[in-house]
Amino acid sequence: ITDPEELETEYPFFESRVDNKERTVISNLRPFTLYRIDIHSCNHEAEKLGCSASNFVFARTMPAEGADDIPGPVTWEPRPENSIFLKWPEPENPNGLILMYEIKYGSQVEDQRECVSRQEYRKYGGAKLNRLNPGNYTARIQATSLSGNGSWTDPVFFYVQAKTTYENFIHLMIALPIAVLLIVGGLVIMLYVFHRKRNSSRLGNGVLYASVNPEYFSAADVYVPDEWEVAREKITMSRELGQGSFGMVYEGVAKGVVKDEPETRVAIKTVNEAASMRERIEFLNEASVMKEFNCHHVVRLLGVVSQGQPTLVIMELMTRGDLKSYLRSLRPEMENNPVLAPPSLSKMIQMAGEIADGMAYLNANKFVHRDLAARNCMVAEDFTVKIGDFGMTRDIYETDYYRKGGKGLLPVRWMSPESLKDGVFTTHSDVWSFGVVLWEIATLAEQPYQGLSNEQVLRFVMEGGLLDKPDNCPDML
Repeated sequence: ITDPEELETEYPFFESRVDNKERTVISNLRPFTLYRIDIHSCNHEAEKLGCSASNFVFARTMPAEGADDIPGPVTWEPRPENSIFLKWPEPENPNGLILMYEIKYGSQVEDQRECVSRQEYRKYGGAKLNRLNPGNYTARIQATSLSGNGSWTDPVFFYVQAKTTYENFIHLMIALPIAVLLIVGGLVIMLYVFHRKRNSSRLGNGVLYASVNPEYFSAADVYVPDEWEVAREKITMSRELGQGSFGMVYEGVAKGVVKDEPETRVAIKTVNEAASMRERIEFLNEASVMKEFNCHHVVRLLGVVSQGQPTLVIMELMTRGDLKSYLRSLRPEMENNPVLAPPSLSKMIQMAGEIADGMAYLNANKFVHRDLAARNCMVAEDFTVKIGDFGMTRDIYETDYYRKGGKGLLPVRWMSPESLKDGVFTTHSDVWSFGVVLWEIATLAEQPYQGLSNEQVLRFVMEGGLLDKPDNCPDML
């Protein structure tokens, strides 16, 4: 899939026959694109005669260098109102799909940046730069795909002429009544929001149940070792990374867990020595969920050590930790952040695209996450954001969860109305949670629905309440 508008398209399958071999190379594929590959074993040349049922796998091709570069020149056209319109050709065969374009333009005084979504580009065939001061300008454009950023184009030069005095007078006469209307409209909206919040604070605290009891445990949950089992002597722990929901998490080295790598730096999750057998089995079963996944934007499971004690789960090492902590470290007021600046709009959109790609993969595999949040996304050394391991971060951010009426812990601030009402979790409820994650990215991981208790959030969301738009949040995000 290389275009969001193609999500509902039925794609043709291309077939090839492999004789007397157990491997083959598929060529001429799009770069950084997810493919489904079906394999049938046949013992007769006739089509579909004597063939087995298919086995399939999802696989993503590697990114291609230069695939996201914009080919050809950037051109411009003058427009009224001190504006110009920029046009450029799209990359012909990008890495996955193009998320957005970033325009860097400026005069001799300073450079400015503007983001243009792929949808906006396809609608208008370019982008309009408005309210430019008279003078000489240069502009360059960069494409951003699922794989990252392309190269900047060569600069294009243009000139904006000054307005006449008569034009300025006409513009003032038009803008003045509009400004008055906007101020009045803003006051009306503020009064409406204040009235809604005051009414919601008066609601009662009736008992609300929103999920089944997660404490249920049966013999069917018993963990059985399989091909993911790793010998304990192949694992070496080096240093503590932090406390996980079941026990300590360490950085270490594992031998032979990644093909063609003698040793691999990994994250090693452990279970507390005092944990019950039920907790150890739950720990392994939650890790086993990830055995089915192989996606660039989903954290990989590398192995399991279930024989002996302590029980270990070997994961892909995400050196920059969870997205929530990473976003908070970028706040200007953080003492331990003397260098890093808050993420740009293009970086925020790239984060969102990476998370969306991982969630789309899970959906394609008929998996509902049920707990998507910034705390459950991880950041790699190269700043790639991936969907984290599932069910293992609950105790790290204990205050993000709420236990209602003796039932299981609920991430109420990330849950959709239907999940809160009926305990129903679907792809649609994951999309709701993804919207809250976008809000977290825009606010550098503030707590959703600040000022409301968990009980009030339950009531507020079930009655149709929505998060307020963050201050200074771009419309595109």
